[in-house]
Amino acid sequence: MTPPRARTWGRIGQTPVVRVRGRGSGRVSMAGMTCYKPGERSRLIYAIREYRGRKNKPKGFGWQDFRDLLVRARIQLGGPIVLVWDNVRLHLTAGMKEFIDANADWLTVFQLPTYAPDLNPQEGIWSLVKRDTAISPPPTSARSLVP
Repeated sequence: MTPPRARTWGRIGQTPVVRVRGRGSGRVSMAGMTCYKPGERSRLIYAIREYRGRKNKPKGFGWQDFRDLLVRARIQLGGPIVLVWDNVRLHLTAGMKEFIDANADWLTVFQLPTYAPDLNPQEGIWSLVKRDTAISPPPTSARSLVP
């Protein structure tokens, strides 16, 4: 699904073209969070993991990766985090629950109902990320992410 070419930033009137290998082997997983703070621009903090079929390499994200993403978000945002999560299996593991309980002073978690795509702002982001290979500036609001 990788295109033969992708676009990137350049001078006005001169769009540079970057070649992208489209070998089709491997798997790419992405985990991310949209972050909002009153009076500031929204942010998308994410992590990407690529799996090429090597032995003893993880295929996707584990709860430790989600933990590290939360810690990184706290460092970047510089304050407490209110997290709204869907019911992905890794969000509900014992290790993740222990981490949330141990960091209750800066981390508050709300679980979404079993299926609620209308309440999850990231549902609109992933389709855009998959569809568009262009590098663009971060969105200014959740409404600008929905196609």
